[in-house]
Amino acid sequence: MRFSLLSFGILLGVHLAAPPVVFSADLETIQARGYLIIAVKDDWRPLGYTDDAGNLVGFEIDIARQLAEALFGDATAVELRPVANPDRIPAVLNDDVDIAIANLSITPMRERVVSFSTPYYLDGTAFVTRDPQVQGIADLAQQAIALIEGSEAVAHVNYLLPAATLVGVPSYEAAYTTIENGDVSAFAADVTVLSGWVQEHPNYQLLPTVLTAEPLAVVLPKGNQHLTLRTFVNEAINQWHETDRKSTRLNSSHRCIS
Repeated sequence: MRFSLLSFGILLGVHLAAPPVVFSADLETIQARGYLIIAVKDDWRPLGYTDDAGNLVGFEIDIARQLAEALFGDATAVELRPVANPDRIPAVLNDDVDIAIANLSITPMRERVVSFSTPYYLDGTAFVTRDPQVQGIADLAQQAIALIEGSEAVAHVNYLLPAATLVGVPSYEAAYTTIENGDVSAFAADVTVLSGWVQEHPNYQLLPTVLTAEPLAVVLPKGNQHLTLRTFVNEAINQWHETDRKSTRLNSSHRCIS
């Protein structure tokens, strides 16, 4: 598995445990339990989604399993709990899960209530369209653009394209319907998810400009009692980054020699 914060490139068996119970878990409690409980997404291709065989897969699912491997020596020692967007942070706050790896970016408001790990990925706001006449952001200056209602993308797009008509939609499915009906020219959302959108719908294109840089990180509970858990997660992610950098340097060296 490859972890990278240097580009916007997309890098692409759940452990069945006891019935859901509530834990306020530090690392020692998790180790005694024998498996991690992690909130994830099951509808955000390619980060976390359900494939045609009904399995949870994706980049963040890989991270969850890698953490289980690092802690228990067993990548299946994890219970993955899919959550809706509004429930991602509450699942951590209510001790329903140990951590959340669910397309959550670090923001000052979120940092007031939860802790974040070292970032594992860099996301941002981008545009997808099926209109061949739209080749860049300038072509959307006076067009209608769909956005998820209440998303951070709204402010970014409104600032960049003040003359555009912004159309709020409740979900990615609704955004797709809105574009297919010809009501909007493009949809603005996370570049990671839009890359998955283009994979699923090849008649769409992702515009080359990314408006923002938003680090995605693991969400953990606040409090000194969770310090060992935060340290473990950070050390694991830092090790993956270092392994990635060494691999990149090695591959570059080999290319130069050849």
